[in-house]
Amino acid sequence: MSAFRSGSVGLLGRPNTGKSSLLNRLLGQKLAIVSPRAQTTRHLLTGILTGPDYQIAFVDAPGFQIRHRNLLNRSLNRRAGEAARDADVVAFVVEALRFNEQDRAALGRAPEGRPVVAVVNMIDKVRPASRLLPYLARLAALHPFAAVVPVSAVTGRNVGELLRVLRELLPEGPPQYPAEQLTDRDERFFAAELLREKLFRQLGEELPYHCEVRIDTFREEGRLRRIDATLWVEREAHRPIVLGAGGARLKRIATDARRDMERMFGGKVFLQVWVKVRPRWSEDPRLMRELGYT
Repeated sequence: MSAFRSGSVGLLGRPNTGKSSLLNRLLGQKLAIVSPRAQTTRHLLTGILTGPDYQIAFVDAPGFQIRHRNLLNRSLNRRAGEAARDADVVAFVVEALRFNEQDRAALGRAPEGRPVVAVVNMIDKVRPASRLLPYLARLAALHPFAAVVPVSAVTGRNVGELLRVLRELLPEGPPQYPAEQLTDRDERFFAAELLREKLFRQLGEELPYHCEVRIDTFREEGRLRRIDATLWVEREAHRPIVLGAGGARLKRIATDARRDMERMFGGKVFLQVWVKVRPRWSEDPRLMRELGYT
């Protein structure tokens, strides 16, 4: 019987390489919010996978970016570095056939002396498949990776092989979490995340980056959760966009989020959501601390 291995794997990469989708695929269920927009992930999120002879704590982090536009962006970059710095193994996630300045900067955050696995995501989009081999060879030459593993977070292709590689790189040792524990975050955190996911999915290109979600109250009454939440926008002109005609868009955002919360929490949710203007919230150090960014 092989020795039990236990440790953490930090997911590192530029925005939009599919780190959160990969985390969900590795865990076998949705934990991290996902949208087509960059910087959907704003917080560190640990997802715990326990097998017969291993336990892996995957740490999802914001994508590393080279433009530090405001205090929020700088805070997200610090989080990206933390996930890699504190992990036993770094999973450096790139998009198949792409490697740009942002990817290079993200790889530069991998700590020395720590095994780094290059995870080439989105191989399901490569046509023809023969284009992948030269890319893998070029990527392998850029860094002394412990392994280069092509995968598809969407289809699950080769994810089993990635798990095998990561397990073998972990140190031997006992599990750090109970076998049934899936994450280190509570329901209040996921309520805010699910609301923010709907904002990112239903609003335009730029507006989501000026929005934030705060859970004002979260009360459990048996299997019922009563949640009051506020959506912050930075400008008065943003408020009617979030509300929509007659409040229709806000109602759709809240309804979709509530349904996801009920599936995740396993009970009914009564959700009330307001939209308020907080000018320059993303540059306010006090608010950044309140929201858990600093």
